[in-house]
Amino acid sequence: MVHTRLRTFNTKETYPEQALDNDLATVVRAGNLVFLRGQVGQDLEGNIVGHGDPGAQAEQAMKNVKQLLEEAGSELSHICKITIYICDRAYRDPVYQVIGQHLKGVFPCSTGLIVDAFARPEYLMEIDVMAVIPDV
Repeated sequence: MVHTRLRTFNTKETYPEQALDNDLATVVRAGNLVFLRGQVGQDLEGNIVGHGDPGAQAEQAMKNVKQLLEEAGSELSHICKITIYICDRAYRDPVYQVIGQHLKGVFPCSTGLIVDAFARPEYLMEIDVMAVIPDV
């Protein structure tokens, strides 16, 4: 198989309050590329972290990113592209401060967007990550 899909799930279980039925993966490894599902202020068991605190949510999201990349055979230093979503301009500083601490010296390409809302009202930010697995 060309793609390896890690931590697969169905949205019926993830979002039971919504009428969804989509088969998705949290991580897809395609050759030496790694794509992560957008990470939010929720741990990998599905518990919301940092209610009302965008910095705490960014911290949890980055912990998830680190763990998921490692499970796929990559690491934070191999991140090439990030997209950061926030739902309030005031969240930019606390979210970017946390992400910047985790990615110090990595220099990924970055896009930042302010959006109206996320899948759940408790989410204040989301980070989308693409990384590589270097040739050994």
